[in-house]
Amino acid sequence: MPQYAVPTPPFPPATDSFSRRCALLGGIGLLALPASGRAESAAPNPAMASSGVWPQASQVPGGLARLSLGSAAERPVAHLRGADAVVPLLVLGDVIEWTALVGIPLAAVPGAASISVKTADGGQRQLSYVVAPKRYLEQRLKVAPGTVDLSPEDEARYERERAHLATVMATFTEPLPQTSLRMRVPVPGRRSSSFGLRRVFNGQSRNPHSGMDIAAVTGTPVLAPLPGRVIDTGDYFFNGNTVWLDHGGGLLGMMCHLSKIDVNPGDVLKTGERLGAVGATGRVTGPHLHWGVMLNRTMVDPALFLAV
Repeated sequence: MPQYAVPTPPFPPATDSFSRRCALLGGIGLLALPASGRAESAAPNPAMASSGVWPQASQVPGGLARLSLGSAAERPVAHLRGADAVVPLLVLGDVIEWTALVGIPLAAVPGAASISVKTADGGQRQLSYVVAPKRYLEQRLKVAPGTVDLSPEDEARYERERAHLATVMATFTEPLPQTSLRMRVPVPGRRSSSFGLRRVFNGQSRNPHSGMDIAAVTGTPVLAPLPGRVIDTGDYFFNGNTVWLDHGGGLLGMMCHLSKIDVNPGDVLKTGERLGAVGATGRVTGPHLHWGVMLNRTMVDPALFLAV
């Protein structure tokens, strides 16, 4: 039976805000707005996946867009305007070619979207792209109602943690100098639950899975998938022992359900350095690592950063 983290109770209906439904699992998402005015068009590059460039482009909900910004003497500044905020975007490259990476929320509506890019004269230009539809797998489960209902004390704890994690997920620092963001798998094991899996509990649809679950024995070392700085550690109600990594430019990593945390906020890790160990803390059915990757404050599919 696949191991998974129970989604955020008290199972709010699909009409609730996306930020509340996904807050503790790393999903304060911002919808891309339709392009307006005389926006340029950025077409997806089908050859990206076979060209050895990471992350791979996948312009679907839960994926990401790679948008060419052309040449410039300095790194361009690009933003995505969401419902509640203007969010800075990760821009990689060099003076010959700059590329904006745009994380697309699982809740994004397929269709036209755009980002804003600051011009040399201080103005703004719009760069448009298209989000294609994608249907994720669905899992139907029957669970006891008492396993998901929160007590008033637990609900209060959830709200405190949600407010704290909102500040963690807003972290934006200078991008790392590397141009390739190919990641290593943080722990060996079977992928027991895929990103985007939509779960139906007792006949009611709930929020989709916002990360990659990797089944492994308790105590298996968890390693940094990319260089990064530890920006948060803690024991959270749903996610258990958790480590957040800042990979630069709004690219964050989240490791959940750890049996042990071996790092502290402020620690700087190289790729492959240990940060903790696999466990079953928080609300889970068995030992595994829940690995989330966040880009411009929205969770995206970690598989897009892997070679296999």
